[in-house]
Amino acid sequence: MRIPRIYIDQPLRSGAEVLLPEQAGEHVARVLRMERGHPLILFNGDGREYDATLAQLAKRAVTAEVVAMREVDRESKLDITLAQGVARGEKMDWILQKATELGVARIVPLVTERTEVKLDEERAERRVAHWRSVVAGACEQSGRTRLPEIAAPLRLDRWLGDLGDDAALRLALLPEGDASPRQFPGIDNGVVLCVGPEGGFSDNDIAQLRQARFHGLRLGPRILRTETAGIAAMAALQALAGDW
Repeated sequence: MRIPRIYIDQPLRSGAEVLLPEQAGEHVARVLRMERGHPLILFNGDGREYDATLAQLAKRAVTAEVVAMREVDRESKLDITLAQGVARGEKMDWILQKATELGVARIVPLVTERTEVKLDEERAERRVAHWRSVVAGACEQSGRTRLPEIAAPLRLDRWLGDLGDDAALRLALLPEGDASPRQFPGIDNGVVLCVGPEGGFSDNDIAQLRQARFHGLRLGPRILRTETAGIAAMAALQALAGDW
């Protein structure tokens, strides 16, 4: 049986006994029916993996004992920031999951003129917490030991104003864009990839992006959905300049 990987948001060290998150504990004890002594792999985002074994399987408390620590490096050599127009419901979860699997370093949820999802401060806080759990789950599945950063949702103009003079290549996915991924074979300073929401970028959004020195990136003759576009672009960039 495959050894489960479990994200734990706390410091880990050899010899420590740690409480597994409730959902993870339920999964290994009730779904997988694992017994005491079964191996686990724990990680907390510090770039290491911690070999562990199941220690206690009480009804509401499943614990693991940390046995050893290993340095692990599975991060992409291509530093990618995905600035994604907030999409509705499960689409956004899917985007975050796949972007994490593809090695994204950080994710900025953007509010643009055509963003349909309305988030007040309280809803935004809950949504970010949910998104972080989605990213953690994607790291468990994909073998990553560092979690991508997830910013609080920002208006496009505010985010562009905060970019400063970052040397990363700036790309915005636009159906009328005139650049292709093949034009950028060497991206030593990383990439900032900007993707619009379901309705795409407005003319005003595009003008702001152009003013902020974003190149219009086009992925072939077809128009891609928001949940497809960023993932396709990331895969192309990884194939050209990343760790593939």
